[in-house]
Amino acid sequence: MIALVVMVHAAVTYSNLGDWYYREPVELDPPTFLFFGVFLSFTQAYFMGLLFLIAGYFVPDSFDRKGPARFLRDRAVRLGIPTLIYMLFINPAINYHLLAFQWLEPRSPLGQYLRNYILSGAILSGSGPMWFALALLIFSAAYAAFRLLTGSRARPKPESELPSHLHVAWLILLIAAGAFAIRLVHPIGTSVLNMQLCYFSSYIALFLVGILARRSNWLLRIPGSFALSWFKAALVVGGAFWLVIMTLGGMTSGDLSLIWGGWRWQSAAYALWEAFFAVGMCLGILVITREHFNWRGRLTGLLADNSFSVYLFHPPILILVSLALRNLAWHPLAKFALCSALALPLCFLAGQFIFRQIPLLKRVL
Repeated sequence: MIALVVMVHAAVTYSNLGDWYYREPVELDPPTFLFFGVFLSFTQAYFMGLLFLIAGYFVPDSFDRKGPARFLRDRAVRLGIPTLIYMLFINPAINYHLLAFQWLEPRSPLGQYLRNYILSGAILSGSGPMWFALALLIFSAAYAAFRLLTGSRARPKPESELPSHLHVAWLILLIAAGAFAIRLVHPIGTSVLNMQLCYFSSYIALFLVGILARRSNWLLRIPGSFALSWFKAALVVGGAFWLVIMTLGGMTSGDLSLIWGGWRWQSAAYALWEAFFAVGMCLGILVITREHFNWRGRLTGLLADNSFSVYLFHPPILILVSLALRNLAWHPLAKFALCSALALPLCFLAGQFIFRQIPLLKRVL
């Protein structure tokens, strides 16, 4: 999932579909537009939701083991400090550096730029990809508040009933209804303090599913055939459903605004597709990795240990690689592949040999 985060931002760089710090101006031919559209749309539907589900899975045990005060303190350190580092240093450094490439007028002095960045309130929207850590910190605080206010105890239920197909269907409908309702006010493409609320129906629901999954030991007990049936349906039925929605929603005319939000059947259909695909992919990926990749070797251990470092520091690395390739007159797909192939190993190596060797950073990475 962390590697996909890097690749998604590389895809935005060379497709101009979505928002990112640096985007190369390009005219996409129909096959290239379709490739980037499929990759970004399908990945966005599930990859961050799966991260929230996994994060939620570890919350109950951590709260029970540490207690509310230490739980919140540790979450503030592990999630809040990296977010502040990004907002105070990484985000303004990226934007200031890019001014030399994207502005025709001379840049203001760095000190003046930083002062305006803070005093204008732009810093509040400067979390970049660390919006995930900030949202997770808020979700964790809400969980702690719920446990304190209700006085409930997270009693494990290792032999509780497993979810049925009907439960999964209700979860999909709940996520879809929430997304449709949110997008009446915050359509796709909008954000509030760098939070794309249009996707938060899935994030909140899957975070809660992760909590329930830990209490009931679902991830170790859910049958592979059950999960794979939804996974296959997400790929086959979901793929056909997506194509129909996109075709009727304006893909042929180049205007997809009908699916972004509002009282439109296209928006409701897209929200339903997103929820269906997200839940099916999450079930399938978790079971496939449980059955076939449930081991840790030297390479996988190195990748896992550096995943949060890559998440935090990949933007400047990816942007520097993109800028180094900007004069390369290649097809956008070729540049996307080359940029991803260069940036991914650089991000993990930088995490292992640079960032995680810095004493103050090592504690939160």
